[in-house]
Amino acid sequence: MIKVTRLGHVNVTVPLALEAATRKFYGEIMGLQEVPKPAASKGRGGAWYQLGAAQLHLSREEAVDNSGKRHICYVVADLIEAERHFREAGVEIIPDSSPIAGSPRFNIRDPGGNLIEIAEETSARGGA
Repeated sequence: MIKVTRLGHVNVTVPLALEAATRKFYGEIMGLQEVPKPAASKGRGGAWYQLGAAQLHLSREEAVDNSGKRHICYVVADLIEAERHFREAGVEIIPDSSPIAGSPRFNIRDPGGNLIEIAEETSARGGA
């Protein structure tokens, strides 16, 4: 049996035409810290962001399928403040279609269409 020790990174993809808007979304609206990519990856476009011990990698690809429930969940200290921030930035709030008692959350999409869950920090967090 293997022993997974941590999450290293998550990769999301966007069409080339939406790369600039998506980089702005993650860097300015989400406030994630962009970190340098290794030299071998720099020519591929996209960006890497550090969030605690894990990273978000933004990559480009021609065909992107963002249907279904596939998503990333970001945990915030204040869900009401986060919703206000996203609304003011022009980001559509998608209500939680499958609420979990004691786990307040909502969804948004980045400019590339990737589904993002925004959940409030709780002592017993759940996820879908």
